[in-house]
Amino acid sequence: MPEPTPGLLPPAERSNWIRLRTLILLRWAAVAGQVIAIAVAELYFQIQLDLGLCLLVIGAAVLANIVAVAVFPENRRLSETETMLTLLFDIVQLSALLFLTGGLNNPFALLILTPVTISATALSQKSTLFLAHVAFALVSLVAFYHLPLVTADGAVQRLPNIFLFGFWAAIVIGISFLGLYAERVTSEMNKMSDALLATQMALAREQKLTDLGGVVAAAAHELGTPLATIKLVSAEMIDELKDRPDLREDMELIRDQADRCRDIMRSMGRAGKDDLHMRTAPLEAIIQEAAEPHVNRGKELIFTSEPIHGGAPRMPVVYRRPEIIHGLRNLIQNAVDFADTRVWVVAQWTQEDITIRIMDDGPGYPPHLLGRIGDPFVRQRKSPVSQKARPEYEGMGLGLFIAKTLLERSGASLSFANGSDPFLTDTDRSDPGGAVVEVQWPISTIGVSAESQLAALGENLPIEA
Repeated sequence: MPEPTPGLLPPAERSNWIRLRTLILLRWAAVAGQVIAIAVAELYFQIQLDLGLCLLVIGAAVLANIVAVAVFPENRRLSETETMLTLLFDIVQLSALLFLTGGLNNPFALLILTPVTISATALSQKSTLFLAHVAFALVSLVAFYHLPLVTADGAVQRLPNIFLFGFWAAIVIGISFLGLYAERVTSEMNKMSDALLATQMALAREQKLTDLGGVVAAAAHELGTPLATIKLVSAEMIDELKDRPDLREDMELIRDQADRCRDIMRSMGRAGKDDLHMRTAPLEAIIQEAAEPHVNRGKELIFTSEPIHGGAPRMPVVYRRPEIIHGLRNLIQNAVDFADTRVWVVAQWTQEDITIRIMDDGPGYPPHLLGRIGDPFVRQRKSPVSQKARPEYEGMGLGLFIAKTLLERSGASLSFANGSDPFLTDTDRSDPGGAVVEVQWPISTIGVSAESQLAALGENLPIEA
């Protein structure tokens, strides 16, 4: 049974591109602008506002940011629903503030376009339509129901009805137009990105097939003469062994196997073979393959695999996806680079999940970067010790970003931690006590069912170009 392969860049994955940190920074900017606007209106223009309620609404945004920073890591990427709820909160918070500051008489009502535009560029049409309808409803509500803007002398600052209607119509049309415009432009950019990625993958695959074809052709050329010699000699010996049926049978077997080798080389052709059996492997074999380039780098690699919590005694067979192997290889390389003497790779499985934990006895992750691990280009000034241990390392975090992205693409969830306090001395640190990476998959995502394992033993087919 062929391995299920995901699309290049499914729309559901694009909604996970937005970091919580980005929306938090935008909200801090909005909070600063709201405070400045209220201060100027109160102190300079002498407008009588209900400061208690206004500060309460702004405080809700501040509290939401503080809770988000305290609960989630800095590099948390929001799901479709989480991003939609975050933008919904911003729309409701801004609408509440507009209700307290004159409704559409407040020129800052135009800012309600911002959350809808962000949604159009990052979320699905369903989420964008929902946020747009909420914005329509709240803008229409504050147009009729709001606290008036009253100056110190009691004068009410209010626009003429025709301007209020025009402002309301402009906001409604702006929400519709900017949302549609941003969605179309983003869609075109994503399609172009997919096309470029598909082109690169096609070129890489074509290059691989070309190289494979060259190897096959060279092997067929080099093996052709020995196989022909074996067949010729075996045929002559068969004629000479008519009175030795036991030896004659062996020579016939040699001749038949030589013919079979010739047929195999001929069937492979320039397109190569798509070996169904090689698509899958036991979990331990996948880990060994990923760790193979780093086994003889002066650090001891300790591999352990075991079932836990009622897991099957037999080791699970998983798909040999390149993103899994490359991602694990990067994580193991990082552990080997910073380990003192040992690296532990522990594989465990239950009935539902497969977990791989990579640990080392090094100093661990820097505490101030622990929340940002997995982000690309995280620069850190190197100490003289780390510069001497790994002079080529630039400290940009790109390897961990690639590993995290590839493994998450395969359906994994990753967590990073320190096994012990990184400020402890080498003598006080436990063993293992350095960096810890845990990778977990649902077994249904990468595990191979019994039926698929049997299908993998079927006839190999030519690779379709």
